[in-house]
This record gives sequence, C-alpha cells and structure tokens, in this order.
Amino acid sequence: MAAPAPAPRQNLLDLDRAALERFCLERGHKPFRARQLLQWIHGRGEADFAAMTDLSKAFRQELEALAQVRVPKVLADNIAPDGTRKWLFALEGGNAVETVFIPETGRGTLCVSSQVGCAVDCAFCATGAQGFNRNLTTGEIVAQLWWATRCLQQQGTAVTNVVFMGMGEPLLNLPNVLPALRLMVDDLGYGLSKRRVTVSTSGIVPAMDRLRDGADVALAVSLHAAEDALRDELVPINRKYPLAALMAACRRYVAATERRMHITFEYVLLGGVNDRPADARALVRLLQDVPAKVNLIPFNPFPGARFVRPAPAQVADFQRQLQSRGLLTTTRRTRGDEIDAACGQLAGQVMARRRRAEARA
Repeated sequence: MAAPAPAPRQNLLDLDRAALERFCLERGHKPFRARQLLQWIHGRGEADFAAMTDLSKAFRQELEALAQVRVPKVLADNIAPDGTRKWLFALEGGNAVETVFIPETGRGTLCVSSQVGCAVDCAFCATGAQGFNRNLTTGEIVAQLWWATRCLQQQGTAVTNVVFMGMGEPLLNLPNVLPALRLMVDDLGYGLSKRRVTVSTSGIVPAMDRLRDGADVALAVSLHAAEDALRDELVPINRKYPLAALMAACRRYVAATERRMHITFEYVLLGGVNDRPADARALVRLLQDVPAKVNLIPFNPFPGARFVRPAPAQVADFQRQLQSRGLLTTTRRTRGDEIDAACGQLAGQVMARRRRAEARA
C-alpha cells in the first residue's frame, strides 16, 4: 500500500495575528513566537525561516517541515512612463491577477485584487468582461503587498496606502479579505493607518455591515449613477441592492466607525450616459445626508467597450456642478493607461467558470 501523501505545508501569509498565535500554540510554542513571525514575514519581508535568527534552531527546522511563505510567481512587471507599475501574478489553474502601484508626491498607493475575475459584471469594467473563476485566498491577497513592499524598498519607495480596487468585488470574498485587512493595519505586520486602507464595493449591502463590524477601515462605493434605472444597467448588483438600501448601509457604516469618516463615492464618467447636468443634480440629492467625497473617474477604454470617455471640458464642468452645490469632488488623474493599469482596465488572465453570455442565458 502506498504511503499517504504528506500534508501540505501551511502558507503563513494566510494567517493574521490571532490565527498565527493558534498555529504556534497548537504546536506547543508561546504566543510571542507568532509576534516574532509577524515581524519577520511582514515587517521585514523575510520568507526564509533559516534567516529568522531570533527563533530557536529547533523551531526553524519545524517551520521548514510544516510551513512556508508562498508568494505567487511574477509573470510580468511593467512600468509606465509616469512611474505606475503593474505586476501580473500567476495562480493555479492558468489564472493570473494584476496589482498596480501608483506613486505620487508624499504617498504610494497599491491597488490589490481580491478575486480571479469578477462576477459583478459592471458594464464599463474590463475585469468583469473576463468572467469569474474564484476568490483569492488571504495569502494571495497579502502576497501582493508583501511582494510590492520588498520590490519598492530596493528603490527607496514605500507603500503608504492600500486600496482594494483591483480585480474582483472584495465584499464577495470577505472571509479572506478581513484577515488580510487585519495584517495590513497590524503594527507588527505592515503598520498601515486604518485611514489609508480602503475597501471598494459595488454595493453588497449585507457584507458592508459585516465589514463595518470586522475592520475599521475606509470605505469606497462604486456608484456611477444616482438613479436606480441607470444604475441597474451599469452596475447589475443594484437590482438586488438598490440605492435606498445602499445609502442606508452607508449611513450605518459612517455611524459605526471610530472616526465617523466620510465615504468616497467613485463615479466613472461615461460620455453621454451619466455626465449630464441632470445626473449631477441627482447625485447631489442622493448624497446630501451622507459625509461624502466624490471621486470622478473619466472612463478608461478597453477592447470591446461600448462607452467613450467624455471630453476634458465635460469632465471639468461636471466637477464644477457638484462643487457649486457643496459636494467635495475630485477628478482622478488617469495613471498607467499605457500599460493597461488604469481604473477599470485590469483584466489579468481568467479561466472563467462563468462568462457574461452564460450568465445572461
């Protein structure tokens, strides 16, 4: 009879502080060992247990047998003329996801993915057009930050902000996203400020409440329309969680956070679709009783898209209309479109289990 296959080694990137303490306790080690591992793996970016010199030799040997720090292979590393950098990470089954770093004066923002593809199927997004395969594990999410931090440190650059605005809908993968968030803000992990970690959602209302209870981080809502009829077309999840339910969840989120922070509402401007004066007035009415900041995003084209980007003058006029009515509004500068790294352009490589045509059928 053949010997049973050895158990797979535990990827320690999957474990937040509490889970890592359990891992150590179950093997007869004190909780402080977990804190040491956090500092080595996340604080210092070390994947080699032999290099973790303040751990006993016996513990390091045990870790070599039972655990690993597994980071997906990098298939591509592209840098745009403006310094925006995009990595393509290989996953099992022929899949790949993309991660983007956006350098700015005084800050560096890492845009991470949470799913292989996306099932939400927003009409203007390249990721949704690829279909959906699976959720990323906690380790696959955290590995994007782990890798970027190591690469950028070699250049004297740092990740100061993380946004869950890459491939996928984070709140449809909350069991894996929450531990990743906890590692990002843990002082022994990446030590990011809670205000500098943002989760973006298309409006998964029940999960917004669970996020509120499980992680005190910033929230962004992919809005894109201020009336249900148009949002039903652009963001199909609106048919299940319409604007009234979404805005109620936003008010609950603000009321429950420690700092009563504002919510960022992302609004992709589509030429002739949602960029008219009537759309601006409807947006002001919708957000009048929520601490809100609007981030306007001129549409970033991708192959097969049926929308166009508004002219710069139209974008500026829409912003003026919102600001004149007292709504804090910024326009996102397009970054990295030369390497398809701009908002809405991330496509990766998705061996889709469910594509758009199949879903409609």
